[in-house]
Amino acid sequence: MSASLPRPRRVSLSRLSFSRWPWLGPLVALVLVYALFVALAPDTFARPMNLVTMARQTAVVGVAASGMTMIIMLGGIDLSVGSTVALTTVVIASLLKAGVGPLAASVAGIAVATLAGVVNGGLVAGLGITPFIVTLGSMSILRGAAKGLAHEQKIDVDIRGLDALVLPPSHAILLFPPAVWLMLAVGIAAAVTLRRTRFGRHVVAIGSNEETARLCGIDVKRTKVAVYAIAAALAGLAGVVELGTLTVGDPTDSIGLELEVIASVVIGGGSLSGGEGSVAGALIGAFLMTVIKTGCTHLGLPNWVQELVTGAIIVTAVAVDRLRRRR
Repeated sequence: MSASLPRPRRVSLSRLSFSRWPWLGPLVALVLVYALFVALAPDTFARPMNLVTMARQTAVVGVAASGMTMIIMLGGIDLSVGSTVALTTVVIASLLKAGVGPLAASVAGIAVATLAGVVNGGLVAGLGITPFIVTLGSMSILRGAAKGLAHEQKIDVDIRGLDALVLPPSHAILLFPPAVWLMLAVGIAAAVTLRRTRFGRHVVAIGSNEETARLCGIDVKRTKVAVYAIAAALAGLAGVVELGTLTVGDPTDSIGLELEVIASVVIGGGSLSGGEGSVAGALIGAFLMTVIKTGCTHLGLPNWVQELVTGAIIVTAVAVDRLRRRR
C-alpha cells in the first residue's frame, strides 16, 4: 500500500499579494479615495494642476517618511522630525543672511540635522534608552535651539533660488516640480538600500529580533546610529524643501509634522513592532493624507473633519496590521 502524499497547502492569493507587496493595500485605498473626491468635486479636484499641487505638498512629508520607514523597520521611532525640519530652515536662513551661498548653507543645515540624528542614535544604542523618550526629549531640545538661534522670530531672507525646488518646472516634460522628483529619488534610494543591501537586511533583522541579530554577528549599535543619522539627514533635506516653500526660516514651523510622517509609514504597511515596512507604501500613505486634506478643502469641510478622517485611517491601518500579525 503506497503512502499518500501530503496535500499541498492552499495559499490565499490576496494574502500572498499583500505579503509580497505591502503597498498594494494603501494604493487601493488611495485610488478609491481619489475617485471619491473626483466624483464629489469634479470641477476643481479633478484638474491636472490640482494633482501637481498635491504632489508638491506631499514632498516634505514624503522625504522625511523615507527615513522614518527605516527607523520603524528597525523597531524604533523618532518624534523629533518636525523640530529637525524647523531647525534646518533656521540654520540655512541664518547662514544665507550672513552671506553664505545657498548650496553651502543647505549642506550645513543637513549636517546639523544629521548630527542630531547621531546623538539620538547614540543615546538609544549606547545607553539603551527607549527611542520614544530620547526623541521626545530631542524634539523639545531642537525646537528650543531653533527658537534661540532665530531669537524667537522668523528669519526673512532672500533664499537665492531654493524656491525653485517647489516652483512649476521650466520644462513641460518634467510635469512636477523638482521637489517631487527629489522625493521619488530619495524613496527609490531608501527602498533599494533596505531591500538590496547588507545594511538593509541588518536593519530588518534587528527590527524582527534584536537579540537574534546580535547573535548572528550584526553590529546592532552601529546600525542603529547609522539609521538614526540617515533618517535625520533626510529630515534635514525635507527642511531644505520646506524653506523653499516658506521662503523664511521659521522656528515654529512643522509642529506635528512627526505625526504625519509616522502616520504615513503606518498607513503604508509599516509595523510599529519593527521588522516590516515599505518605502513605497509610506509615500503612498503620505499622498493619501494630502488627498484627504485637499479633498475636504475643495468640499468646504472644516479642519476637524479632516482630522477625524485621518485619525480613523491611522487607527484602521494599525488594527489591520494587528489582525494580520495574529493570523
